[in-house]
Amino acid sequence: MSDSVPELRIRQLNDAAVRRDGDFVLYWMIANRRLEWNFSLQRAVEHAKRLKKPLLVLEALRCGYQWANDRLHRFVLQGMADNQAIARESCIRYLAYVEPEHGAGSGMLEAFAARACLVVTDDFPCFFLPRMLKAVSQRLSVPLEAIDSNGLLPMRATDRVFTTAHSFRRYLQKELRPHMLDWPDPEPLAELRLPELARLPRGFAKRWPAADDALLKADQDSLSSLPISHHVGPAAFEGGTDAAAETLETFLADRLARYADDRNDPESDAASGLSPYLHFGHISAHETFARILQRENWSESNLAEKASGSREGWWGMSREAESFLDELITWRELGYNMCSKRDDYDQYESLPDWARTTMEEHAGDARPHLYSLDELDAAQTHDELWNAAQNQLVSEGRMHNYLRMLWVKKIYEWSKTPREALRVLIEFNNRYAVDGRNPNSYSGIFWCLGRYDRAWGPERPIFGKIRYMSSDNTARKLNVKGYMSRHSSRSGQ
Repeated sequence: MSDSVPELRIRQLNDAAVRRDGDFVLYWMIANRRLEWNFSLQRAVEHAKRLKKPLLVLEALRCGYQWANDRLHRFVLQGMADNQAIARESCIRYLAYVEPEHGAGSGMLEAFAARACLVVTDDFPCFFLPRMLKAVSQRLSVPLEAIDSNGLLPMRATDRVFTTAHSFRRYLQKELRPHMLDWPDPEPLAELRLPELARLPRGFAKRWPAADDALLKADQDSLSSLPISHHVGPAAFEGGTDAAAETLETFLADRLARYADDRNDPESDAASGLSPYLHFGHISAHETFARILQRENWSESNLAEKASGSREGWWGMSREAESFLDELITWRELGYNMCSKRDDYDQYESLPDWARTTMEEHAGDARPHLYSLDELDAAQTHDELWNAAQNQLVSEGRMHNYLRMLWVKKIYEWSKTPREALRVLIEFNNRYAVDGRNPNSYSGIFWCLGRYDRAWGPERPIFGKIRYMSSDNTARKLNVKGYMSRHSSRSGQ
């Protein structure tokens, strides 16, 4: 673990000079919503120590983002409550701001930055965040630094956009060694000594009041007062760093041993459940990786010398650990690679040429079933397994990973055009899935339409050379009867 943040993880977004007579260093927390294992927080702490200034952490939640609803807001609010509890035991000042109405937070960052020495924030390559950072960086009179704390490989470690998991895995096996143990400080606030910020600048607390404990409870009464959609209910699991830590502990103790063999079985409950927490930054990929190394009693000497691109054998760990790390590192960071390099990651045009060609060649094929967005939303199709998967997504805020692939394939099959299918897929995924609006979730959707894949035969109607899946084959391959019974109807909506 390094004592400072690696240069590759630091991106200067403007050319402003540090204001040395500022009142504080500001960490604008927008993606890494945690106070541990966080390069962004570590960088802000380093600045505050060097400048001998207080550290103010601003975690804000606007109400006007696309797909804002009770489910997503509640998850973030629960994380704010955990962060506030940790911050109260430290010397930093933490401000959780929840926008009570559209536009109420306008000018907030600029006002805080005007009193700050500089601003540190999170470098997240997806959703509206890159556009927001680009716009706001030009409005600040102090430096704005975006820090990459997303994964083991810094996003700027390569300029290459990888087109297959195999090529990216092989690259990692060649180039990851200098980065894999360069972790953020697990507890950057432990024994930290900084001047304390006794109060916010005059008028700030009145204009942008901190969220009170009642709001951070994120119950139905507090959520109902906010101008967001109330048609999507809470997820079937809790948000926050405490819930994330408990999920990781349970996975390591009870499910990891079955991960390699059973993760695709809906009845096995072998998946990690970490994806929503990784998305909202309630847990770090570095911490998760460190816990795997601890479990495996691993050292760097375990690594294979040759970079083969194989999914197993390079780490020198147990089969289940290597299977999980392939998802946590290869597949997850493959999505971050795409989103950080291509602005059109969520567009039809970003699909490989062969995939677009084969879909367009079969655009006129007769579709046995065509469903509207409302029919799909309500899980009113002829396919009981697909309906069950849709019901789980809408009711719980998650979907079994293997069935999510089938879910995508069928929406493509039941849509008039590939573009229409993508519109529906992104709408549902981002509206209902707690881990939506993430590079990894876009990878999952687009993989089903050819990204990171190859042409398959035999060529089929509608799908052409796109990899084919059917509900009947899935039901024969997996034990889905219990899953279908549990999700035959919706709950909590």
